[in-house]
Amino acid sequence: MPLTIALVALVALLAALTGVAGLAPPGWLAGLAFAVAGWAVLAEALPRYGIHRFGPADHVTLTRSVLVGGVVALVADTSHPRGSVWPLVVIASVALAMDAVDGKVARRTGTASEFGARFDMEVDAFLILVLSAFAATRLGWWVLAIGAMRYVFVAAARLWPWLRAPLPVRMSSKAVAAAQGIVLTLTTVLPHTAALVLVAVALAALTWSFAHDVRWLHRHRDTAPAAAQAHGGDESPRRRRVLTAVACLLVLFALLAPSELGALTPAAFARIPVEGLVVAALVLVLPPRSRRVAAAMVGVALGVLTIMKVIDMGFHETLARPFHPVYDWTFFGPAVDFLNDSVGWFGAAGAVVAAVALAGGLIVGTTLSVLRLTRLAVGRRTTATRGVAMLGVVWVSLAVLGQPVAANSAANEVFDDLRQVRADLLDPDVFEQQVADDPFRHTAGSRLVPGLRGKDVLVTFVESYGRVAVEDPAVAPGVDAVLDRGTDQLRAAGFEARSGFMTSSTFGGGSWLAHASLQSGLWVDSQPRYDTLTGGDRLTLSGAFKRAGWRTVGVSPSITRDWPEAKFFGYDKAYVMNNVGYEGPNFSYAKVPDQYSMAALQRTELAPADRAPVMAEIDLVSSHIPWTHLPRMVDWDVVGDGSVYKPMPAQGKTHAEVWSDTGKVREAFGQSIQYSLNTLISFLTTYGTDRTVLVFLGDHQPSPVVSGDDASHDVPITIVAKDPEVLEAVAGWGWEPGLNPSPGAPLWRMDQFRDRFLTTFGSRP
Repeated sequence: MPLTIALVALVALLAALTGVAGLAPPGWLAGLAFAVAGWAVLAEALPRYGIHRFGPADHVTLTRSVLVGGVVALVADTSHPRGSVWPLVVIASVALAMDAVDGKVARRTGTASEFGARFDMEVDAFLILVLSAFAATRLGWWVLAIGAMRYVFVAAARLWPWLRAPLPVRMSSKAVAAAQGIVLTLTTVLPHTAALVLVAVALAALTWSFAHDVRWLHRHRDTAPAAAQAHGGDESPRRRRVLTAVACLLVLFALLAPSELGALTPAAFARIPVEGLVVAALVLVLPPRSRRVAAAMVGVALGVLTIMKVIDMGFHETLARPFHPVYDWTFFGPAVDFLNDSVGWFGAAGAVVAAVALAGGLIVGTTLSVLRLTRLAVGRRTTATRGVAMLGVVWVSLAVLGQPVAANSAANEVFDDLRQVRADLLDPDVFEQQVADDPFRHTAGSRLVPGLRGKDVLVTFVESYGRVAVEDPAVAPGVDAVLDRGTDQLRAAGFEARSGFMTSSTFGGGSWLAHASLQSGLWVDSQPRYDTLTGGDRLTLSGAFKRAGWRTVGVSPSITRDWPEAKFFGYDKAYVMNNVGYEGPNFSYAKVPDQYSMAALQRTELAPADRAPVMAEIDLVSSHIPWTHLPRMVDWDVVGDGSVYKPMPAQGKTHAEVWSDTGKVREAFGQSIQYSLNTLISFLTTYGTDRTVLVFLGDHQPSPVVSGDDASHDVPITIVAKDPEVLEAVAGWGWEPGLNPSPGAPLWRMDQFRDRFLTTFGSRP
C-alpha cells in the first residue's frame, strides 16, 4: 500500500510541475521510469531484509524518494529552454532537509534497521547523482564525479570484499556527504565562477573522505567482521587465482597497450615490459612501509597512463592525432554537446557517467592490482627475484638484437607526453608574437579590398568537406557529379569558378580552429592559440571588410550559447540558433539545415534593396558527423520558418542504421556533402547577382572512419563570381577552372588566405 500511495503522490507532483514548470513528456517519462524502477528494487529488497511493512522513518524516506522523482523529471526534461530553476531548487532543498528527519524518527521510535539505513543511503546517493548530472550541463562533465563516486566504490567492493566491511562513524564523513547535495543545489542559482569554485571544493572534500575510508578498510581488512568475511573476506584458492590473473592482465594492459586502436592486437601484448621489471625489482628491495607507498604510487600512475592511452585512442579515431594534455581538455565540452545533439540528453549523460566511472575504476583497479601483485611477490621473494633476474637478462638480450619483444612503450608514452607538455607550455609566447606581427593592423579602410567595392562577399565553410570527398573512390563519384553538373549550371547562369586546395589547421573536428586560421592569417591549431587570438585585436578578414565600409555578418545557427568571439571577428550581426527564426526540427547534430541558413541570410541581409554591401561568414553544418537524418532540398519559396522540414528527420536514416557498417558511414558522408554543395549551387543560380562573390571551402577532413588513417589535412576551396574582373584578379593564384579541383591543383596553407585575398583585391599594408 505505501508504494501505491507513493506512486500516486509522484504522479500528482509531476502534474503540479507540468503546470508550474511546464514539464513536458520527456520529464514525465523519466519520472515514471524512476518510479517503476524504484518499485521493482524495493519489492525485491523488502523480503530479503525480512521487512513486512514500513516503519515511521521508512515512510519519511519514501516521501523523500517521491521528491527525488520530481527532481529526476525536471533534470531529464530538456525539450524546452529552462526558464527557471526554482522548482528544482525548492524540491531538492526539501528532499535534502528531510534527510535529517528520517534518522531522528528511527531513533526516537526505536525502529532503526539495516533496511532503513540502506534505503536512506540509496535515496541520498541517487539524488546527488541526478543533481551532479544537472550541474555538469553547466559546469562541465567532471562534476559527475561527485555523483558517480559512491557507485564506483560499490562496484569496487564487488571485486574486493574487504571494502564491504562496516566503517566507524565519523562526523567529518557525514558532514562531507551532507554538503554535496547542498552544494550541487546552490550551483543552480550561484554565478558561474562561484559555483565552479564551490563544486571543486566539494569534490576535493568528497575525494578525501572516500580515500580516508578506503585506507581505513584496507588497513583493517584482516580483522573484518564475520559478515564481511562470509562474503569473501577470506579468499578461496579459486577466487585468489582469478583476482591475481585479473590484476596481472590489468597491469600488463597498462604497460603494453598501444595508444592507437588499430594497433590493439594480441602481438602488442606478447612483449616484456621493462618498466614492470624495474618496479618489481624495486618493491622487492624496499622496506615494508616504503614498499606499500611505492606500489600505491605506481598503481595510480599506471591508472592515469591507461586513461591517457584510452583518450589517445579516441583522439586518433576522431582527430587523427594524439591527445595534448595541456589544452585538449577543452574538446570534452563540445564532445558532450555533440552527444547531446546526436543521441539525446540521457545518452550523453550515460556516456559521461560511464567515462567517469571507467576513469575512477581504472585508477582504483590498477592501484589495487599493483598492491596485490606486490604482496604476492614479497610472499614468494626467492621465486620472484629469480624470475625478475631471468626476464631482465632476456629483455636486455632482445633489446640488443633490436627485437620488439623487448618493450619500453610505457616509458616512451610518458616521455612523449612530457615533451608535448613542454612544447605546449612554450607555445603561448611564440604565438603572442605572431599575433602582434600584423602588417594590416593599421591599414585605413580606404586602402582595404578596393577591388571588391560594391560586392557581396560570402565566405562559406562546408563542414567536413575534405579532399577525400573529391578523390576517394567510395565517396567521390557522387560528389564529383554534383560539382561537375554545378559548374555547367553556374556557367549557364553567367558565373565562373576557380578551385584549389588548402591545408587545414585541424582534422576531424575543431572547426573553429580552421575558421580562425582563415580569418586571421595565423596557424590556429589549438584551443590556447584560439583563446589568445580571440582575446586580442588582430585584424580578421571580416574586420577588414567592416573597416572598409561593408556590413559584416556571421551565420552560425548551430551555436546555442553566448558567442563572445563574434565581437573579435568583427561582425555587425551574428545569427545563431536563438535569433535565426528557425521553427523546424533538429537533424541530429545540425540544428538548422544548410538551405535554411542560406535562405535566412538572403531574407534578412541580401534581399533589402537599400543596403550596404555585405560580407558574411556562413557555417554550413548539415554535413557534420554523424551524417544521419539528412535534410532534402526544397523550393526556396517554401523554406519559410523551417516548418517544412518537420517530417524529414523521421524519414531519414537513423544513427543505428548508418553506423552499423563503415561503408554506410562513408555513403552517408558523401550524401551530406552533396546536399551542402547543391544548396550553394542552387542558391547562386536562384539569388546570385553581378555583385555576388562566393568563396566556399571545407573546414577540415572528416574523421578517420571516412578519411582513413593516413589522410592529409587538405580541403577543397572555390571562388565563384559573375564579374569577370574578379576572376581576372585571382588568375595569379593558378586555381583551376570549375568547382572540382584535380589532385594536382594548387595547395596553400589555410593561414595564407587572409593576406593573399586582401592583397589580390588591392589592399596595401
